[in-house]
Amino acid sequence: MTANALDKTPVTLLGLGAMGTALARTWLAAGHPLTVWNRTAARADGLAAEGAAVAATAAEAVAANRLVIVCLLDDDSVGAALDGADLTGKDVVNLTTTTPAQARERAAWATARGARYLDGGIMAVPPMIGVPETGGYVFHSGSPELFEEHRETLAVPAGARFVGADPGHAALHDVALLSAMYGMFAGAAHAFALIRKESIDPAGFAPLLTEWLTAMAAPHVSQTADQLGSGDYTTNVVSNLGMQTAGVPAFLATAEQQGVSPELLLPYFGLMRRRLAEGSPQEDLTGVVDLLLR
Repeated sequence: MTANALDKTPVTLLGLGAMGTALARTWLAAGHPLTVWNRTAARADGLAAEGAAVAATAAEAVAANRLVIVCLLDDDSVGAALDGADLTGKDVVNLTTTTPAQARERAAWATARGARYLDGGIMAVPPMIGVPETGGYVFHSGSPELFEEHRETLAVPAGARFVGADPGHAALHDVALLSAMYGMFAGAAHAFALIRKESIDPAGFAPLLTEWLTAMAAPHVSQTADQLGSGDYTTNVVSNLGMQTAGVPAFLATAEQQGVSPELLLPYFGLMRRRLAEGSPQEDLTGVVDLLLR
């Protein structure tokens, strides 16, 4: 063990899928002593050659170090891996994708077994891990003390952002941002479908689409947040609900003429029309948020 490694927090990592392996390599490269475990043991061979200690069982890996990072398939996998481990005095950071409710339940489960707990939501794909300029980061929520103590270690693979003591808030932030991403992807898919049969080069169209989404997204998101906070959906409106809803037939007619299904747009257009029927045409689109609440 090098002198540099002696200054670094030892880490245990459970789970060596694509993301887990990327995380492992960044901690190893930064000089952290690393113990790994994976249900399919062969996945650890490459990391062993790079200096990781390989545990035969999850319980053995947990016993090796105080800081335990979990990056498995789902919450059931987390329970199965940790069920036979002694968590007394351990700091468990669960980076497995779960729901907010599962995160809260897992936090209570870990705390009852003597551990401190953080839940995490990884806002990155494996190639972004260990590459700060890509902008990847991880949401963390749960024990503030655990986060502050291990902040530097947690930030090695990607930026570490604490979003509150409620263990469910990291998962909620994660899913909220990803939901917006998929909505954006849906709009992009519809846009490409509209031009698909025309003599329009998708590669030439792509920069136009990127520029437009970039120009529209930031002001819209900021204004929606401001209006939700104030409760006044008519503040600083540029294109009101009445005007935007009046344009819907042109979008649907264009889709029909191009032979494109409008199914990605119809739910949102339906909400716009509902809000117009029960609200003010002078509002922004923010009222759609309230229609989604059950």
